[in-house]
Amino acid sequence: MLRSWGVDCVHAGEVGLSAAGDAEILHRGRAEDRVVVTLDADFRRLMTLSGASRPSVVRLRIQGLKGQDLAHLLKGLFEQSQAALEAGALVSVGTRQVRIRRLPLRADRR
Repeated sequence: MLRSWGVDCVHAGEVGLSAAGDAEILHRGRAEDRVVVTLDADFRRLMTLSGASRPSVVRLRIQGLKGQDLAHLLKGLFEQSQAALEAGALVSVGTRQVRIRRLPLRADRR
């Protein structure tokens, strides 16, 4: 659905990263100037430790979304957060709120 709406996206499995570690996925995202979308909380820790300002990461804190619902959520999020994602951000998406933090993250902040 995202592709049909003109969103340039790939799934990690489509580019041979289905068994890749988080650091490898972040590296690929940075190299291709992509936004990494994940359910995995470890990406925040890795971005904090690295001090990197790229790639932007969207952490979904909503489990069990169906494909169509996820596509609509991401499309809206990308439209609303485009400037932050282009500048480098960690975006946390919950059922009631979206939190945006600019990258790089500092280790002393929670």
